[in-house]
Amino acid sequence: MSMFCYQCQETAKNEGCTVRGVCGKDEEVANLQDLLVFVLKGISVYAEKAKTEGLDLSDKTAPFIMEGLFATITNANFDADRFEELIGEAFDLRDEVQKKFEKVYKENHGEEFSGELPEHATWFSDDISDYYDKATDVGVLETENVDIRSLRELATYGLKGIAAYGDHARVLGKQKAEIDRFTQKCLAATTDDNLSVDDLVGLVIETGEMAVETMALLDEANTSTYGHPEPTEVNIGVRDNPGILISGHDLKDMEELLEQTKGTGVDVYTHSEMLPANSYPAFKKYDHFVGNYGNSWWHQDKEFDSFNGPILMTTNCITPVKDSYQDRIFTTGMAGYPAVTHIPDRKKGESKDFSEIIELAKSCDSPVQIEEGTIPGGYARNTVMSVADKVIEAVENGDIGRFVVMGGCDGRFKSREYFTDVAKELPEDAVILTAGCAKYRYNKLDLGDIGGIPRVLDAGQCNDSYSLAYIALQLKEAMGLDDINDLPISYDIAWYEQKAVAVLLALLSLGVKGIRLGPTLPAFVSENVLNVLVDKFDIKPTGEAKEDVAAIMAGE
Repeated sequence: MSMFCYQCQETAKNEGCTVRGVCGKDEEVANLQDLLVFVLKGISVYAEKAKTEGLDLSDKTAPFIMEGLFATITNANFDADRFEELIGEAFDLRDEVQKKFEKVYKENHGEEFSGELPEHATWFSDDISDYYDKATDVGVLETENVDIRSLRELATYGLKGIAAYGDHARVLGKQKAEIDRFTQKCLAATTDDNLSVDDLVGLVIETGEMAVETMALLDEANTSTYGHPEPTEVNIGVRDNPGILISGHDLKDMEELLEQTKGTGVDVYTHSEMLPANSYPAFKKYDHFVGNYGNSWWHQDKEFDSFNGPILMTTNCITPVKDSYQDRIFTTGMAGYPAVTHIPDRKKGESKDFSEIIELAKSCDSPVQIEEGTIPGGYARNTVMSVADKVIEAVENGDIGRFVVMGGCDGRFKSREYFTDVAKELPEDAVILTAGCAKYRYNKLDLGDIGGIPRVLDAGQCNDSYSLAYIALQLKEAMGLDDINDLPISYDIAWYEQKAVAVLLALLSLGVKGIRLGPTLPAFVSENVLNVLVDKFDIKPTGEAKEDVAAIMAGE
């Protein structure tokens, strides 16, 4: 095989992509991503050793590690040149951390360090052609034991989700030393052959705990900067002005684009993951912020065509770019695609420069209307908890029979129609709690409300999944329950990439049991590891919609 990747739900045959990724990445990019993670682990090994000598370097290592891991998330970056640069930067940082460790070790022990180190900490080349040779040997399959491999990858993929959330928070000036320290600790642990299966199970649960902390930090960063999302009817039609379409999850990019397009005659629309930006108070002051255009990420090949104007991808998810819009799509942050213009990161104290995109937009036709009307959003934790007494009353008097958390990711496979079928099949006393682009499978259905409470409560992006956990925990306290599993809440989660893995591990760390996960179980979870998750948390695969709904409403 020329590559091996099984980190996303759409991996070939639910086993692994071995020639080219279903996502579109080629073998060179897949292997370079593996090599980057390999060197990031080496940085973490030295940083952890320095910590045992009393030197905490996590404030130096974590920002780069998070960015590097973020770049390897599914559909984020397809640009081999960028990964070559990142690997070179990783070697430079590893060398810096190594020297600091060796210095403090000698000061503490009076001799040079001579202990054993994994290859992640020792292999080096300044010849880029060597990157491609080495990259084929350092991926997932370097761990031979299938259960150890499964747990290492489960922790690593959860950490990739944490890295994405943590990077967004850091952009908005929020960071937490505990999260930074865990980032290097977790990566270093995946190189330790002395850790047992039980040790790694503990690491996976700790990854979930840290995912909760990171999502809470991001929630604080977003809401303290842009206000709490508020119930909003989001326009899905278009105007006659030229427009810019912005996708991804980076609200700072959204803010700066809106500021720079003021008074230019150019409208701004969100796409897919950026839809929830429409519900933040800080963005509502811009009268050229029109609404949302289109659906979830995998529709972009058609919707980017019909939009006519430039598109800005701030993070994942990018699908293979068509020639018809290649000259008007841009990436920024950790996103990237070959032959696509990349907007450089902001310099300290300055904004990113989106002038090239704005000037292009002025020469483009206005978007082709593909829908009309509105869709609801903005039902994050602050909104829901402001009417908690009303919600609890509706539960106690039987008007609400069940909450069903249907958060997570959307994807291309027909099997994801299951989540639409579940939404249609749920009885009228069921309320769907959602976050992430899984919502596009049912957020345009007319499901009505229960006493003024919409039957689809959309908390926002996958980044906003903390709201769903927060609501559950607060309802547990308000209703005087001892166990979160005693709530009338069921979990029917759609997963696709690594942020969804972080959300899953977060729920497990909170003790949530009985989660249905689909449309398939992760290929990277071995049979023995799955048995552990089933025994401890009663995780189960999604089945047929009608049967699942019956079980959900029965609390099973």
